[in-house]
Amino acid sequence: MPLIPEEPQIHESAQGPRAMPAAGRTAPTPRPVPGPRPAAPARPGRPGPVRPMPAQRSTREPAAAKPGPSTPAGTPQIQLIPASAEGALDAAEEAVDLLLETGRAPGDVLVITTGESHPWAAHEMSFGEASYWAQHEARDDVFYADASVASRAAARPVVVVAVNGGSDATVATALPLALGRAGALLIVCGDPKQINSVLGVGV
Repeated sequence: MPLIPEEPQIHESAQGPRAMPAAGRTAPTPRPVPGPRPAAPARPGRPGPVRPMPAQRSTREPAAAKPGPSTPAGTPQIQLIPASAEGALDAAEEAVDLLLETGRAPGDVLVITTGESHPWAAHEMSFGEASYWAQHEARDDVFYADASVASRAAARPVVVVAVNGGSDATVATALPLALGRAGALLIVCGDPKQINSVLGVGV
């Protein structure tokens, strides 16, 4: 059954004061702290320990999840966000922001790109594959993977696909793979006609 484009509906659900050294006692010399790891490329909505709320976010509450009559138990819900290849990554970022704002843990989310790699993925890969996949195994943040390596990524409750380019064959391979990795929700950002032609067969 063709998917009906819709707005993303995400479902699912101090330290105290430091004591001053006693009078006459010399405070210990602080140890030098190793320099921080270079920051990832700046981008809107980059997940991290401190995540500011985006300005002017809609206050509309997401609708409650209602499995359709044709959706078997255990099958992830699929949502389609219409977007051009140039706008698919931005649409995916907005979907991730909304997921996190509505209570999803960053480690619950996997983002797959079919075209150009996400800047975060490219940045982490610059430290080497071992470091890149260690981030995946840690599951403490949103993980970004190119379609060419997405088969190595483990399943997560939510998978977001940005159809931001790539060949038809790449898209045709990435979407069923993403569906298989999604535990509860698959969000696909891209051209509805192209997405329906692929997922319409497997759903």
